[in-house]
Amino acid sequence: MCIEKKYWKGILISAILFAIVAQVIHTIGAFASMGYYTDPAYFALWSKLMMPAAGAPPTEFFVLTLALALITALFYAGAYAMLMKSIPGKTYVKKGLVYGLLLFLVAIVPGYLSMALLINVPFALVAEWVLESLVALLIGSVVIAKFVQ
Repeated sequence: MCIEKKYWKGILISAILFAIVAQVIHTIGAFASMGYYTDPAYFALWSKLMMPAAGAPPTEFFVLTLALALITALFYAGAYAMLMKSIPGKTYVKKGLVYGLLLFLVAIVPGYLSMALLINVPFALVAEWVLESLVALLIGSVVIAKFVQ
């Protein structure tokens, strides 16, 4: 199954917008749950890239998270281009919401459930991350559905 050439412009535009939306949502979430990131009890959990020392993460961390968000969004938009004809909904908003929920159920929920079993992260923080991811996926998937038509 190939992606038709006519979809590539929309894939690229939507991936850039999706990455920006996700970065904004996750940054707001990080500020809302900052207590977990600054609590010395959890310092050992954070990567040295994110928290090389006490204080805010370095610029390199933000650049890498934005790059990862863009790559992930490219995968999501490319998959949407391949699957869009089978996604229910008559409008791009409905199709995007259905696709976002599908991504959430298939990619996010299993990942966070596994993480909660493996890493000693507070449940409230995991719940915050799940909520952030759901919001980012729903908004980002509507953006994808808008531009990949």
